Amino acid sequence: MSNDVVRERPEAADPKPRLLVSIATHERSAFFPEGAEHALAHVSNAIDIVDPADLTASSAPHPAEVAVIAWGFPRLDASLLAQLPHLRLVVNAASSVRAFVTDDFWATGIPITQSGAAMSPAVAEMSLTLTLSLLRRVHRMDHALCRGAAWDDARRIARAREIAGARIGVVGASRTGREYIRLCRALGAEVRVFDPYLFETDALFPLSSSLHELLAWSDVVALHAPATDETVGMIGRKELALLRDGAALVNTARSTLVDTDALFAEVSAGRLDAALDVFDNEPLPTDDRWRDLPNVLLTGHVSGATADSRARAGRIVVGEIENFFHGRSLQHAITRESLERMG
Repeated sequence: MSNDVVRERPEAADPKPRLLVSIATHERSAFFPEGAEHALAHVSNAIDIVDPADLTASSAPHPAEVAVIAWGFPRLDASLLAQLPHLRLVVNAASSVRAFVTDDFWATGIPITQSGAAMSPAVAEMSLTLTLSLLRRVHRMDHALCRGAAWDDARRIARAREIAGARIGVVGASRTGREYIRLCRALGAEVRVFDPYLFETDALFPLSSSLHELLAWSDVVALHAPATDETVGMIGRKELALLRDGAALVNTARSTLVDTDALFAEVSAGRLDAALDVFDNEPLPTDDRWRDLPNVLLTGHVSGATADSRARAGRIVVGEIENFFHGRSLQHAITRESLERMG
């Protein structure tokens, strides 16, 4: 991309920026419900709502200084950036920016920020919900009863466990991982965490463990690490073999963290139980092999998708726009370097 694109504001420019909001309609109304729309209008002089699919269909320049984006937005490559010659800030109302950024974008120096923090409480709560369900054998009882098993047969399962005193191993001290740890400890669980980037000064450091020690120790392992080159396949056949018979795995992070075939072998054999919110193929095919197992709990990649988390994300968007145009530091900025360790 040419370096001569001028992105400075004219001296006589309106102090409030013009916004391009390019988010699918059903998600836009979730991020900015009634009331939040007024807050967004308060920090701008004009709001142009453009469907993500329409951006690449047009070559006409757009006057926006701020792009508010989410899933489905096209990559910020040279051609799209040329359509946004006055762009000074990108705010992702969703979480990861990995799908949007390019070398062309980083070369501009335009800051990009995101609202991933808004999802952390929701994902942690879902992970806790799945953990409790596995410990109490809810999934096994539900499958049996819904498939017509006799009452006594449906009840003939391993004795349920309470979370108080249960051993919970957490892979990844991310924002979500930390919130999940807080919730589990509040309910009396014993918790250990594996994260190679935990410093001794971190409050969680006393709970730290090696990955192999954590797996062998845990009743339930919950994954909260990002999807990076470093974490792909980190839970493989050898790691799963370390889990004790009857242990369970909860994945609300990314499917790439786990060797799916190895996990399926362990779960289909009945040695492990699992709760999965993320899959290699999404949407999950109707004939997918996971659907037939009685000892799995499946959800459709919805852990972060609550009404509350979407509204929180909208408030973060507004706050970041205010921060930028009032000369304050962005609270959720992503740099090229920080992205290497993020999902």
